[in-house]
Amino acid sequence: MAETVISANYPPQIDVTRTPLAYGNRALPRLNRELNDENLMTRQRAVMSLCDYLHDPEHVSSAIDEGIVESLKQLLKDEDVTCRHKSTECFYVMAGHAIGRQAIVFHDIIVPLAELFDDSEDIVRCRAHQAIEMVSESNVAAIGILDARLVPVLIDKLRTELDEIKELILDTLHFVMKVDLRDALDNQAMEVLTSLLCHDVVVIRSKAARDILDLSVLLAGKDQAVQCKCVRPLVQLLSDTDTSVRASSAAALMMITITTKGKYTALEADAVEPLILLVDDDSTEVRVNVLKVLTNLSEAPEGRKALLPYIDKIKTRLDDTNPSIAKAADIAVKTILWKP
Repeated sequence: MAETVISANYPPQIDVTRTPLAYGNRALPRLNRELNDENLMTRQRAVMSLCDYLHDPEHVSSAIDEGIVESLKQLLKDEDVTCRHKSTECFYVMAGHAIGRQAIVFHDIIVPLAELFDDSEDIVRCRAHQAIEMVSESNVAAIGILDARLVPVLIDKLRTELDEIKELILDTLHFVMKVDLRDALDNQAMEVLTSLLCHDVVVIRSKAARDILDLSVLLAGKDQAVQCKCVRPLVQLLSDTDTSVRASSAAALMMITITTKGKYTALEADAVEPLILLVDDDSTEVRVNVLKVLTNLSEAPEGRKALLPYIDKIKTRLDDTNPSIAKAADIAVKTILWKP
């Protein structure tokens, strides 16, 4: 005859690491109250539940109205790793929405998040960088990052951080440099990015080249690119097996070779042959960028002389199905064949 077995375990649908949510519109007030509770376990369970709760976009606005942002701000300084980890993750989730990014800026959360860049736990630093990267997509937040003088900190972290976090920092700098490049140029960003062009991780190489492109928009950036000797590594990346790396490096060279100094530096780095090989690349972006680099180089007499033997190969792109490539090829051919 079957006997009843009384188990001491919780039913499988009950998670003891999360606090049970109150019904309906009482859920957020209860969570907010428990986030400020003196008991550590209560805070942990509340922030774990809140992190899941915020993944529903409809709850983000309600959480902001309830004052959850200020409660989470206090948890960023909590001595417990779980509280710091999950509170930064909550801000990362909120930053995925425009109203969340606005709240982070309005409540001055950028600096408290940045203070966690030096946290002893890898996961806390990673979540903090994820939140900052996500919020930096907003121009207002990017200005806030600049005003908080975080660009020198981010550049310094590129030297020592884990690879996963380096990718996030490169993205953050990309968005911030769309607003203002001066802080990055004044704090050795070009030197640090040049050192990352030889990194083992493909994504880091690609994003480093992209950020060099951003820095080279200004004339000072183009001059720094030559001074920091980043042209030759960029030329070497033209032979990379990854399409995004080839596209980003060609785009960076396209910007640097606008100046006369940049043109001659690229020619001295033997850029012509690797560029010619990419005229028939499978990627549209690579082909367009390469043709524009060739156009820049052909504006120098030595460049035209070096490119004349390859004029027939470049002409094959005149019939490209992509209009932008055909136009770029036409300009390149006319510039190479131009005679004073």
